[in-house]
Amino acid sequence: MKRIAFAPGHISAFFEPFYFHQNLDRSGSRGAGISVSLGATSQVAIQPALQQTIAVQINGKPSHAPVTKKALQYLVGNTSLKINVHTVLDLPVSQGLGMSAAGALSSTIAAADILNLPRENAIKAAHYAEVQLHTGLGDVVASSFGGIEIRRKAGLPPWGMLVHIPGNFDIVICVIGKKIETKKILSDTKKLHEITSYGRYCTKKLLEKPSVEHLFSLAWEFTKEIDLADVKVVEAIKIAQTHGMASMCMLGNSVFAVGDTHQLCTDLSSFGKVFCCTIDYQGARLLGEK
Repeated sequence: MKRIAFAPGHISAFFEPFYFHQNLDRSGSRGAGISVSLGATSQVAIQPALQQTIAVQINGKPSHAPVTKKALQYLVGNTSLKINVHTVLDLPVSQGLGMSAAGALSSTIAAADILNLPRENAIKAAHYAEVQLHTGLGDVVASSFGGIEIRRKAGLPPWGMLVHIPGNFDIVICVIGKKIETKKILSDTKKLHEITSYGRYCTKKLLEKPSVEHLFSLAWEFTKEIDLADVKVVEAIKIAQTHGMASMCMLGNSVFAVGDTHQLCTDLSSFGKVFCCTIDYQGARLLGEK
């Protein structure tokens, strides 16, 4: 049996990490971000087998895909199944665009439907994999709901809680530099302390005055304070801000901006590869079956 599912990419504007090593349900992040119309589409095929095998192709090539594989292992347990996954990613990995989360979540949602398992199991499996492998914290939960969100409390529902901010606009993304390994940043105790402190401040302030404008303002403040953006990223943000609002995608050498879409695409194209998308309000979902 085969199913196809889609999960939107997710841009984190700022975040405050929470780790509970004995409780992955409550681990995750508070913060804010935007789910986008570019993401991951996964076709999953499952057959009975004598032993469990999971094979993943990403954009047509075999991949180790540790997050997707671990998520599927969480979902199916020790059941002997042959699972084949073909995932198409619309955006680059390790650039703060939530692609590892989207790849894993689209795969588990498709697999759960084949196996008649609840959607909650699919979300939980992908979240567990991301948190345990230190590749992300809040992307799975955000991607599962879609929209422009403030994650008020970390983790999966019912512990995790989020609220939405209204807004409908094009988003311009520019991938500028080399990948940032999220795991490396999230394993740096000193940097993690800075991120936690400023992330808590930004989340508190946005909850006091929730708006898209305030989100971007706080995102830029967060970017400057945690000091992970290189010179080129900062330059791109400042140029983009002359045509709208912009900040750094967390955690990636990439920028997201809204405003004069045409002008933003033109100006940012000199810094790197540009993608134009919209907000995804539907969240992760099944697309069909074969």
